[in-house]
Amino acid sequence: MRSARIRRTRDACAVVLASALALTALTACGTSSSGDDGGSEGSGSSDPTAPLDPEAKVTLTIDCMPPTAKAAELKEWKEDVAAFNRTYPNVTIQGRSTPGQCLEPPRFTAMLKAKSQPDVFYTYFTDLPQVLDNDGAADITAYVNEKTVPLLKDIDPNVLGSLKHDGKLYGLPTSNYTMGLLINRKLFEDAGLDPDAPPRTWEEVRAAAKRIAALGNGVAGFGEYSAGNTGGWHFTAQMYSLGGDVVDASGERAAFNTDLGRRIARNLHAMRWEDDSMGKTQLLQWGDLQKQIATDKLGMFLAAPDDIAYMVQQLGAKYENFGMGPIPGGKATLAGGNNYMIKKGISGDRIKAAIAWLNFKNLTVGKGQFDWARAKADGLPVGVPQPNFWLNDSKAKDDAARVEHATMPVANFRTFMDNPVPGKAEPPKAQEVYKILDNVMSGILTNKDADVDKLLATAESQVNQILAAR
Repeated sequence: MRSARIRRTRDACAVVLASALALTALTACGTSSSGDDGGSEGSGSSDPTAPLDPEAKVTLTIDCMPPTAKAAELKEWKEDVAAFNRTYPNVTIQGRSTPGQCLEPPRFTAMLKAKSQPDVFYTYFTDLPQVLDNDGAADITAYVNEKTVPLLKDIDPNVLGSLKHDGKLYGLPTSNYTMGLLINRKLFEDAGLDPDAPPRTWEEVRAAAKRIAALGNGVAGFGEYSAGNTGGWHFTAQMYSLGGDVVDASGERAAFNTDLGRRIARNLHAMRWEDDSMGKTQLLQWGDLQKQIATDKLGMFLAAPDDIAYMVQQLGAKYENFGMGPIPGGKATLAGGNNYMIKKGISGDRIKAAIAWLNFKNLTVGKGQFDWARAKADGLPVGVPQPNFWLNDSKAKDDAARVEHATMPVANFRTFMDNPVPGKAEPPKAQEVYKILDNVMSGILTNKDADVDKLLATAESQVNQILAAR
C-alpha cells in the first residue's frame, strides 16, 4: 500500500499533457512542449558508465510534473528545470502532468502494454514485477555509479534493493516510507501518558488504548482498518512487527495462519470487544482514522509519517498535536516508496540525461526535493521524518537541514527517528492478499463471536489459490 493518497491508493485520473499555459511557462524555463527530437540527439559517449556530455542534445519526456493545482510544487519544478539547464543547456525536459495523482491502475497497465510510457516514468516499488513482465524498463545498472550519482553510497541499499531484479537495477528512488505508531499527543497527556514515549510493545499499546478510551466522549484508544484492502495491509504490518510473514520465502504459500497470526487476531478481538478501546464504528479504510485522530477522537494507529502533513494540509490539524514512535514489536516494519524508471529502448544519451535529471532533482542533499530552505519559503511542510533514504554524512546533513528549516516540532517524532526498524517489502500479489485479509480484520472487529481459527484458515486457502495462479 501507499502513503498519503499516493501510496495508499491510485485515485482515478486521466492522463493529460499540461495545459498550454503551463507548458508555455515551462518552455520559458527550459521545459518544452515540442514533440520527440527524433534523430537530433548527439552521439555522445559510447561508454554507459560515463556521465552525460553537457553538450549532448536530448529531449526527455518525464512523468508526474506537478499539476497547476499544486502551485508551490510546480514553481519548484520550473526552478529545478532552469537550474538543471544551466549545466545541461541542450537537454529539453518535456513534463507530463495529471490533474490528480500520478498513477492509476488501468492507465498504468495500458501504458505499459502499449509501450507508451514517457522516457522517465513514475512507479511504486511494488510495480517492478509488472514493469518487467511488460519489458518496460531499461537496465540502468551500468549507467548508475558514483560518477553519475555521487551520493550513491549513501542511499540505503534496502531502498535500492527494491528496484533490483536478478542483480540488475531498474530505477532510482524519489521517496520511501516505513510505518510506525502515530499518536495524538493531547489525548496521551489527558490520559496521563507520556507522549514522548509512545508504546513500544503490543501489550503496551493495549494498556494505553484502555486508558485513552476511558476518557469517554466517543474517544477510541487504538484504531484499525478493515476495508478497501487496508485491513489486510495493516494485518501484514502487525505480522512483520513481530517477526512473522504473510507469504513464505518461496512466494507460493500463505504464512499467516500460525500461532503468531492467531495471537495478533485475538489481541485485536480482545481490544475491540473486551476492552472496548477501539470504538464502535468499524469497516474503516484509509482516510477514516486520519479524520478521527485529527479531531481528537483517536489516540493512536499505525501509519507512515507523511500522514501528518496530509492531516495538517487537508484536514486543518496542527503539527503540534502529533507524535510518532517505531512500530510496536520492532522486529520489522512494512516499507515502500516511489521511484522513476527509464523506458527500455531509448538511446544511451537519453538514459544518461534521465539519470542526470533524477540525480539533480531527487538524489542530491540540499537541492531539488531536499532543498528544505526553499520548501519552507514556499509554504511546504518541512520536518516530516520521511522520505529519508540517506545514510552516513548525507543523512547527518539532511537531518540537520530538516531541523533548521522545520515548519513543525521535529522533536515530537524523535522516538521514531532515533529507533529505526528494518523495512520489509510488501508480499507478492499484495493487493489481492490484502483484499482477502480484509475479511479477517472485518470479522474480528465487527463480530463479537468471530471464529479466529476459521477466519485465518479460510483466508489461508484463498491466498494459496491466488499465489498458485502466479
